[in-house]
Amino acid sequence: MEPYRIAVIVGSLRKDSFNRMMANAVVKLAPSDFSFKQVQIGDLPLYNQDDDANPAESVKRLKGEITASRGLLFVTAEYNRSIPGILKNAIDHASRPYGQSAWAGKPAGVMGVSVGATGTSMAQQHLRNVLAYLDVPTLGQPEAYIQAKEGLFDEAGNIGAGSIKFLQKWMDHYVAWVKKHAA
Repeated sequence: MEPYRIAVIVGSLRKDSFNRMMANAVVKLAPSDFSFKQVQIGDLPLYNQDDDANPAESVKRLKGEITASRGLLFVTAEYNRSIPGILKNAIDHASRPYGQSAWAGKPAGVMGVSVGATGTSMAQQHLRNVLAYLDVPTLGQPEAYIQAKEGLFDEAGNIGAGSIKFLQKWMDHYVAWVKKHAA
């Protein structure tokens, strides 16, 4: 059986992003028939419909990586109670031109880390609304609103002991979701 290739989209550009750390750590909890690749979104131009007929190479790369995947994993920060602009820009690029969305039908998981007590709950809700419109079946439960605090990651950057049980459960549900919905 061909492995499940998953495109990982991190909604943060910061070098020491908690969300990038989470993306790197949580994928280690998946079974061996899943492979994960973080999709670069920081080099995309701002979306402009005038460019749909002649997209930049970075846009072609993004759409190709999304198209080649069997599932999606969004790990996003929360900026001003919503998704970061860089993430929305990537979503817009890969969904255009109209009728040629690379996202459609790809099963997704959504999670995020923030220093706030509610994690990235508002960003995740906004992202889920956008993904619903784009025909992306998104795992609803369990939700993963994670607060960045001491012990979330161990010294090696893996999930810490206090969070491993919850995040393993999340990953197990995500894997089952992808297997159920992947084309």
